[in-house]
Amino acid sequence: LGLLYQEYRDKSTRQEIEARRLQDSQTDPEESSPSEETPSEAEPTSTTESKAPPQISLLRNSNSRFNLWQDLPEIRSSGVLSILQPDEIKLQEAMFELVTSEASYYKSLNLLVSHFMENERLKKILHQSEAHILFSNVLDVMAVSERFLLDLEQRVEENIVISDVCDIVYQHTVNHFSVYITYVSNQTYQERAYKQLLQDKPAFREVISQLELDPKCKGLSFSSFLILPFQRITRLKLLVQNILKKVEEKSDRETTALDAHKELETVVKACNEGVRKMSRTEQMISIQKKLEFKIKSVPIISHSRWLLKQGELQQMNGPKTSRTLRTKKLFREIYLFLFNDLLVICRQIPGDKYQVFDSAPRGLLRVEELEDQGQSLANVFILRLLENADDREASYMLKASSQSEMKRWMISLAPNRRTKFVSFTSRLVDCPQIQCVHPYVAQQPDELSLELADVLNILDKTDDGWIFGERLHDQERGWFPSSMGEEILNPKIRAQNLKECFRVHKSDDSQRRKLGSRNRQ
Repeated sequence: LGLLYQEYRDKSTRQEIEARRLQDSQTDPEESSPSEETPSEAEPTSTTESKAPPQISLLRNSNSRFNLWQDLPEIRSSGVLSILQPDEIKLQEAMFELVTSEASYYKSLNLLVSHFMENERLKKILHQSEAHILFSNVLDVMAVSERFLLDLEQRVEENIVISDVCDIVYQHTVNHFSVYITYVSNQTYQERAYKQLLQDKPAFREVISQLELDPKCKGLSFSSFLILPFQRITRLKLLVQNILKKVEEKSDRETTALDAHKELETVVKACNEGVRKMSRTEQMISIQKKLEFKIKSVPIISHSRWLLKQGELQQMNGPKTSRTLRTKKLFREIYLFLFNDLLVICRQIPGDKYQVFDSAPRGLLRVEELEDQGQSLANVFILRLLENADDREASYMLKASSQSEMKRWMISLAPNRRTKFVSFTSRLVDCPQIQCVHPYVAQQPDELSLELADVLNILDKTDDGWIFGERLHDQERGWFPSSMGEEILNPKIRAQNLKECFRVHKSDDSQRRKLGSRNRQ
């Protein structure tokens, strides 16, 4: 395999984006009727009636070095392609991608170890403790990947038609993939140590730069190698999801795919929690030091508490009858810290401190938008504390700096409030959807980081370019710039995405129903 994993992953996700673009353009959503069939590849669509075809088609690019199962000489010469049904060929491709991507991933891991970690100049520069933080248990991760890849390759070699791979994924996830949790949980320390070494040790910076320039790295950065294990365990779950969407329903292969997906989801969640735990604890300690209580003190630090959103808003002074006053003194600044279970309302005071004058449990918050109130009251909403620090009801009229900031606060303060569009959990037949075409890294706690080819339901959107979305493959919610994605216009494709999502998570749904029934009893 000629590609490093970073290249392989990028090509794979780009291919997914282009395939979805092509599907989305094949039927005009406004003119087509439910009975119309999607045009086949043999039937060219008019460029005046649909979008232009995608510019990149890895499926037809023989120079991409991105091999498909059906393009292998052994497969072509066997005649098996004329026997298998199209759906089975798609399934074979999905299983084959899981195997070849693991080979590419192992190749990149091996380069991280042999080219960077074991470099003699780097070893002399780094203290043993620094090297341990920087590379963590990558040797364990690589050993697990090698064992996993050997089992996958053995399965592929057993028969020209792959029987299954999800049973192997399941066994390795249960028995070996805990090494990923250890590695990923170290990520915060790793990133900090790397930045510190670049800053404090010119010799380290020089060696890393030289190693990155080696043709072996293909222009990829050292940090792109360090993050490989986290990217791989997340991607592996998506690859199993892709297989699950293609196996026949109520079959043994569906059962093994569901089992593998469930175990991978457990590992991915543990990885995410490991990353969040340390950063959240440090953040809570920092916030606690900045708060001074004018009211009865509330303990901020708790192992089950984390920050959801913080920021400045304008509070309206005086009773509601004074809303027509034309004066800038109508509003004054307040600062909110919103945690997953608590709201703290403050005023900023000198010395980067905040004086707390009210608080309330998050579950006792209600919000209400003010509409058509004129320019002076644009982006204004009412925040009600059903029970505040004085054990009484309180209301605040608050003004945000923009429409998106107002909506973001309202959704964070009252998460169960109905959004503009109904969520995934409502099981709607149709819902606005968007696919990510540019990766995005969340800048605020209420934002959602996006990977290429992520598909999301659009729950809300603002006029100033922000979308509140729910990602289909894990139901994570958050805000992101609308420029990061392309809306999926074809209702058939949206329905197909939802159907596949329900199928992937049906085991989760049945488990939730069992738990709900048990709780009611």
